[in-house]
Amino acid sequence: MPKDTLTADQIVRAAIALLDEEGLDGLNMRSLGKRLGSAATAIYWHIKTKDELVRLAGDAVWDEIALPDLDTTDWRTATTAMATATHAMLTRHPWLGQAFGSHLLYGPNKARVDDHTLALHERAGFTPTEADQAAATLLLFTLGAALGPASEIALTRRLTRNGTDARQALADTMTHAARIAAPYPRLRERIGTTGYADAPENTFHFGLHAILDGLTARLAQHTTEH
Repeated sequence: MPKDTLTADQIVRAAIALLDEEGLDGLNMRSLGKRLGSAATAIYWHIKTKDELVRLAGDAVWDEIALPDLDTTDWRTATTAMATATHAMLTRHPWLGQAFGSHLLYGPNKARVDDHTLALHERAGFTPTEADQAAATLLLFTLGAALGPASEIALTRRLTRNGTDARQALADTMTHAARIAAPYPRLRERIGTTGYADAPENTFHFGLHAILDGLTARLAQHTTEH
């Protein structure tokens, strides 16, 4: 694809697809150019560095989060919808959680989601400071909940690139972990029913509703105080 027909949006969309398949370590301008049918040099006409490309890709995926109408949706329903959509987005793009710790990420799509989240909590009755804290709590929990599957994907890729049978390596690890857990009855019982990096079923929804129960209680306390 000649540079005069290549657009920044095309590059970012191709980068997201490559990141989804290969992770951060698999993203480079040569592989991206091959995917686009273009020379790597043509990409540099639009995007100067890999860091800039990751930032743009990292912001673009936040556009996948639908924003509930705050005039027609109650606080808890809207918060649940946004947290669930964010968790699903992070699961679809497992490289993004890793990018939070290795790249400077910002942009209009993330800003749009952040502002809507703050407005959601403020409308519910939280002070601006509390809205900030509630939004941060939910985001950190959601990121953490998506970390297990994302880390297993990244680990599997690394093992495979090193010539290791990733599936066998993970199975062997679980066998060793089961031996270590043998003296501990509660751990022993659970470790035989999960895979590497797996959380118990419905952990995300359990944790989300536990956080929302606590925030709901704080809102009720505000009501009684005023």
